[in-house]
Amino acid sequence: MRAAGVLRAHSPAPCERLRRVHFSYVDFDGRRHNDGEIIVLDAAAPHVRAIFDALLQRRFPLAHARAMMHYRGDDEAAMRDNNTSAFNDRAITGGSAPSLHAYGLAIDINPVQNPYVEIAGDGNARFHPAAGGRYANRAATRPGKPARAGMAEEVVELFAQHGFTTWGGDWDAPIDYQHFQVSRTLAQKLAALPPEQARAAFDAHVTAYRHCRKGGGTRAACAK
Repeated sequence: MRAAGVLRAHSPAPCERLRRVHFSYVDFDGRRHNDGEIIVLDAAAPHVRAIFDALLQRRFPLAHARAMMHYRGDDEAAMRDNNTSAFNDRAITGGSAPSLHAYGLAIDINPVQNPYVEIAGDGNARFHPAAGGRYANRAATRPGKPARAGMAEEVVELFAQHGFTTWGGDWDAPIDYQHFQVSRTLAQKLAALPPEQARAAFDAHVTAYRHCRKGGGTRAACAK
């Protein structure tokens, strides 16, 4: 990861705190692949595995699932390839603070179907990747057109049930349909704790969200 520019010397999540999660998935042609991989913080790894196992059971398609070393940390290249990924030690887009990807606590899925939408100063929307412009209309089914698969709206609650309670599709500007993360406060807490305590804290976060939802709370309310 260091050689590929994906992990730097002072990463919020050092190498010993990262875990590679292997999983199987189906692609958009319904073919099964057994080589999916994603790198995340150790505390979240069991829940990330559960997310991707559930996606396989639902036959929710993924175009690719390669660790960011394959793209030498180039987020734009990964998006153009419609790759699903997590850890990448980089700053937030357009800023200097560490991205939640640098904590291994953000996951991007199917960037073409779920683009990053930049709202420019002229009020126009710019899609990253550019092919994502075909998905500006977020309806999965439209009159006279085939249903579209792989869109994040289908799995927002699944990610939330496993701790990734923030969805970039809820944002106003930019809008990041591909992006799921925990809060920055929780990420900083988990990175500072020893591994076993971090895992217990992440599990408690998951349990609190599920309890809130069972009690009738909305996703937005329970994610706070």
